[in-house]
Amino acid sequence: MTAVSEAPAPEAVRPPARGSAELAAVIAEIAEDAARRRTRGGTEGPQRAVELIREHRLGAVRVPREHGGGGYTLQDLFDLVIDLAEADPDVPHIVRVHYAFVEEVLRAPRTERKDAWLPEILSGTLFGGASSELSSRAVGSYSFESTLTPDPGGYRLNGVKFYSTGSLYSDFIRVSANLPDGKALSAIVPADRAGIVHKDDWDGIGQRHTGSGTTVFENVAVEESETLPFRGGDEETRPRQALPQLYLHAIAAGILRTVTSESAELIRGRKRSFVFAVAEEPRHDPQLLEIVGTLSAAAFAAESVVRAAAAAQDVAADVARTSGVDTRLEQEAAVLAAKVKVAIEDIALRAATRLFEVGGASATRESAHLDRHWRNLRTLFSHNPTVYKARVIGDLVVNETPLPDTGFF
Repeated sequence: MTAVSEAPAPEAVRPPARGSAELAAVIAEIAEDAARRRTRGGTEGPQRAVELIREHRLGAVRVPREHGGGGYTLQDLFDLVIDLAEADPDVPHIVRVHYAFVEEVLRAPRTERKDAWLPEILSGTLFGGASSELSSRAVGSYSFESTLTPDPGGYRLNGVKFYSTGSLYSDFIRVSANLPDGKALSAIVPADRAGIVHKDDWDGIGQRHTGSGTTVFENVAVEESETLPFRGGDEETRPRQALPQLYLHAIAAGILRTVTSESAELIRGRKRSFVFAVAEEPRHDPQLLEIVGTLSAAAFAAESVVRAAAAAQDVAADVARTSGVDTRLEQEAAVLAAKVKVAIEDIALRAATRLFEVGGASATRESAHLDRHWRNLRTLFSHNPTVYKARVIGDLVVNETPLPDTGFF
């Protein structure tokens, strides 16, 4: 790998601009593909959507335009995530780790080893992640059972990662493992390298096609150039990793858009009502219209708080790119991301339930697929339980207790 060139990439391979016809067409095709797959039983994954992301370089939207990227702000990125989630919530979830990796590459201090990955990002290459393990260690700790053992020219990687979101669809996998001295190190290896086994065994109730299953690493060769310092690091120089936390709730906001649009479609498509309803046609029933209005407001509220929190992340990320991580700005961004989680989860889950109130008993048919919204939301919100986030926020407000020293907050 070589350091990135400062010359911009050809215009033809740049990511599409926000609001462009190209981007709208990509999102529309992803939505059409998702609808097609649902009608075929929902067992097929979003391979076509991932192809479109590669083809249109959506993985490079955060790379500065002077380097050939899209030059998106984080607010732009989160708007994109919401749009993609409205089309198919599995799709932005697949590239969640990718966008976190891009931020890591662009963050100061810039190094030759990090810069070497920029041409890959600009070419459409996607990076997945394999970090979490089913072990006795507490979630969020910076210690792993997976190991990187020194080997001539590099290391040998061994271990089993349970949650490997996106890795099944990715070109490279970022893996965290322990060195013999107990310190953690990150390896970035091709997803098809000898010794890597992908098990498409994710059986969660939602986000079914995110490739979140098990990845096994058996004596995988890792070159020295394929390693990066573990991003846990020292608290004074480590980012809080608020982006992947808020990212999940941007997906939820996109789902709420679909909940609203499908509730309206249900009412417009109903031809009969109950004998004791207050209107002959459901589309003119004020009780049903009230429900749709409430769902629309919930979607608006979720998008609004996500964008507000994204603004704080933009400030922290801009500083991290120029002068390095600012712990105060990182904490402010992390607190707002956590507040978004606490604020919208009950509202969102209730909205996904109230959707059935406007459709009658026929809305519960499996062929309608309306249960997917609640299942997807419940799965997203189960990342890092809300009760812990709320308690930490309360402790901060009342006692000014510092945030936990973990990348999960």
